[in-house]
Amino acid sequence: MLLVAGAAPGWAQERIALVIGNSNYQSVSPLDNPTRDAELIASTLEQIDFQVTLLIDATQVEMKQALSDFGRNLRNGGADTTGLFYYAGHGVQSFGNNYLLPVDVSLNDAADLDLEGVEAQSVLRQMASARNRTNFVILDACRNNPFENMAEFDSPGLAEMKAPTGTFLSYATSPGAVALDGLGQNSPFTTALAREMTRPGVAVEQMFKQVRVSVLEQTNGLQTPWDTSSLTNDFTFVNAPTEKPEDFAARQLWESVQATRDPVQIMLFLRGYGDSPYAEEARALLAEVIETELTSDAPAVERPAPAGPSADEQTLFETAQANPTVDAYQRYLDAFPNGTFAEFARGEIAALEAQASVDPVGEGVSPTTEETELALATVEQERSSVPNVVKFNLPLVAPGSVIDGIILSEITNMSPLFPPVEGLPEEYWKEQTCSNCHEWTQQRLCDQANVYVTLSGQKSLEKPHPFGGILKRNLRQWAVGGCE
Repeated sequence: MLLVAGAAPGWAQERIALVIGNSNYQSVSPLDNPTRDAELIASTLEQIDFQVTLLIDATQVEMKQALSDFGRNLRNGGADTTGLFYYAGHGVQSFGNNYLLPVDVSLNDAADLDLEGVEAQSVLRQMASARNRTNFVILDACRNNPFENMAEFDSPGLAEMKAPTGTFLSYATSPGAVALDGLGQNSPFTTALAREMTRPGVAVEQMFKQVRVSVLEQTNGLQTPWDTSSLTNDFTFVNAPTEKPEDFAARQLWESVQATRDPVQIMLFLRGYGDSPYAEEARALLAEVIETELTSDAPAVERPAPAGPSADEQTLFETAQANPTVDAYQRYLDAFPNGTFAEFARGEIAALEAQASVDPVGEGVSPTTEETELALATVEQERSSVPNVVKFNLPLVAPGSVIDGIILSEITNMSPLFPPVEGLPEEYWKEQTCSNCHEWTQQRLCDQANVYVTLSGQKSLEKPHPFGGILKRNLRQWAVGGCE
């Protein structure tokens, strides 16, 4: 007998388990997997804060003594204690009663079964005596009939037992059927049970349902796990993790951004929540979306130009710009969740919460220190070089810049100078046009340009950009002229 005790903080009540695995029978056919199954379940239960008593190849005396100790521990634990009994090995039914067979069983007459075996009902009696609220009995038995030469055992498998109040009974297979020992290291039932038991936040009823689905798949429908319950309270083997406020905010934003599959919104999300649990998934989705755009043979679908902001939306957004706080931007988003400036507002909120400014759509990842200093050094030159009138279909004036002489409408046909999101593979952005990500119509560019007219947007003019701050200044001047 091996006693393994594990205590961990975080559980208000005790969790006590008795796990038995019998393989090496002396007088009946041995089984390959029960000892390994019991060891797997014992280690799994220890991980989820059960105090586990593990018996391997137990005799009748050892099994009965362990059951007595198990009942006493449950009674000492009190009403809030959770009890769990797991058995893997030979099990038979006789006259409607189920018996678990110790390794030293020696049966010459069916009448001696209650003298040689351990009645499964005794487990339920020990639990009932403890009067605790939650108990589990899990039987991965009835692998085959070890007494085929005795006519009294012509009923295969185990009989269904009635579950006392507060008890969940689980069988590896349906009543009267035979469970499979399995071809691997563990039985199909125990393999699924150990895996599903550790999933956080899953109600026990749903967990055992998933075990059933898994075993049906693994056995091609030959084995159907069975359960019956009289539980009176909700129970999960592993509680769902407590979500931090910042992770909650990231999840909410990611769920809305993920549904759009819009690369611009994904980039905005990564700027605000690049270290969140959803960042890796966001980068993968961004790569997938961009690769789809690059490899698609179908012509691009032209998105209809948005109608533009209403007067109320424009006023509320400018109010937020005049007082750029999280609350101000949130008031705008509450009123216009899909508004013209919604993407920008979410980006600003993310930046403010991270105590760092974030450029609007299309700004790319942070450049190097050298690039930043160079960009800041040319700000004054850029200010003086932007003409008073900038139009959509006239060449831009940007001396010394890669956009000098480029028509504004053709900007998105240029290639970015560095990846729009840090870590994005080169094949997704290098020597690719910006239009692969930014499907900007004249109206969408105008919306972007109008951001630079607002108070908060003017601060962004000083920040570096892949095409230089001079592009933003041209966009601002274009917006001042009515985006003509």
